[in-house]
Amino acid sequence: MMYYAIAVFVIAYALIISERFNKTTVALVGAGFMVCLPVIDSPDVFYSQNSGIDWDVIFLMLGMMVIVSILRQTGAFEYAAIWAVKRANGSPLRIMILLMLVMALASAILPNVVSVLLIAPVTLLLCERLEINPVPFLIAEVFASNVGGAATLVGDPPNIIIGARKGLSFNAFFVNMAPAVVLVMLVLIVASPLLFRGLSTVNPERVAEVIATDDNDLLQDRGLLIKCGIVVLAVLAGFIVSPTIHMAPSLVAMLGAGVLILWSRLDQSDYTANVEWDTLLFIVGLFIMVGALLKTGVIGVLGRWAAGATGGNMLLATMMILIVSTVASGLIDNVPYAATMTPIVDHLASTMPGPTHHNVLWWSLALGGDLGGNMTAVGSTANIVMIGIALRSGNTISFWEFTRKGVLATALSTVVCALYLWLRYFVFVLA
Repeated sequence: MMYYAIAVFVIAYALIISERFNKTTVALVGAGFMVCLPVIDSPDVFYSQNSGIDWDVIFLMLGMMVIVSILRQTGAFEYAAIWAVKRANGSPLRIMILLMLVMALASAILPNVVSVLLIAPVTLLLCERLEINPVPFLIAEVFASNVGGAATLVGDPPNIIIGARKGLSFNAFFVNMAPAVVLVMLVLIVASPLLFRGLSTVNPERVAEVIATDDNDLLQDRGLLIKCGIVVLAVLAGFIVSPTIHMAPSLVAMLGAGVLILWSRLDQSDYTANVEWDTLLFIVGLFIMVGALLKTGVIGVLGRWAAGATGGNMLLATMMILIVSTVASGLIDNVPYAATMTPIVDHLASTMPGPTHHNVLWWSLALGGDLGGNMTAVGSTANIVMIGIALRSGNTISFWEFTRKGVLATALSTVVCALYLWLRYFVFVLA
């Protein structure tokens, strides 16, 4: 069964990156083959926490998509877009850097998929006003989203898995991960002119027209905006305290969406306008295929091979986990990968001689798993969501266009993280 799972996944992956077929169709057909062979069965698909569909991710996205659909009715996104243009004086590069910083900060506080759903519509409206290509901005933002999400326990799903396995607190994640995230963001910002060469020049007349716009005229329904603001703040607070109240972020998002639907009294067509059904189905298919790899032991074999190759050397183990996690998370979804690797890392850490250098193996796994998502278009759920939003707006982000930039961004990030881990935990041995 292991070989069947590998064959189906490789063929499906090749068809997805060829871009000759609809990626959602390929993912669902691949998932169908996994079920019919049968490599994976119904309980594995629908009920297993390890190899099944991650319903928390699906319903988190669905709830936030509904909230974003209602928020769009208020004109808040147009207001934010004009604000960004004015602060950047119409410079495309400054606008990109500003949006990257906003996205990174938002993704450190919220799940990064939520940040993408909130900020991507602003970017599309901004680029529409300036009549420039939004694709480079969307790619840059999702890079920043994956990086910023690595800073905290709640920013990226793999962090939640790692934190639960090892018992690492929010503060522990922030103290150990945030400095690396800041360094990586600085490098990405400096490298932005190289990564996104040939940014569209902006017509000065368009800039002048946008800057002259009265911000207050853009807000269409202030009453609905107040309702949305209250619900969004409540949802954000729910995300932050979700571990304390023992309520998953997905339930918080769905409750928020339900309350806002009832309170806004909008038609169904209004509150479902921004639900990316195609993207949700693609992620479901991807979860099933990766779950089959997990169930048949493919991912576990790769993880144990990487762990066994270290020979008891802590520094080598740290770098090996970082590199393998980065590459693996760029090729498959990082959630099942993190779930598979946590027991392996736990065992490896317990067998290492001498001090464990302040959980350095766990921070290596988290950095590789989170930042490796930037490598390809399917490396993280945030990437898939962003590409779906772009496609819905008529802007196609090809697999290879994303990956060409993603490989370079990931290589830079990995070098920075390797230096950070080495200096902090092996040279200076800081807490």
